[in-house]
Amino acid sequence: MYLEIVSPEATLFSSEVDSVAVPGINGEFQMLDNHAPIVSILKEGFIKIHTHTQTHLEFDALHSEVIPHNDDDKVLTIKINSGTLEMKDNKAIILAD
Repeated sequence: MYLEIVSPEATLFSSEVDSVAVPGINGEFQMLDNHAPIVSILKEGFIKIHTHTQTHLEFDALHSEVIPHNDDDKVLTIKINSGTLEMKDNKAIILAD
């Protein structure tokens, strides 16, 4: 699936991923490849991005908020205060604040 995380300042993340876990208002949930279409409001917490490998990811100053999760180089985390998620046609877009 393709994941894009956008903040008012910049695009924080944009790449193919294996799965993503997000802090929904009713609890954390995970989306895998070919997930059904969904729109959800997100609360404060961490977005956990599961990648097959990080060798294809490029990081720069705008990606300073993307950090490895617990020394696992296949899981990245981004802290958000709130946001909105839309999953459609195997593409997830998160508008994060």
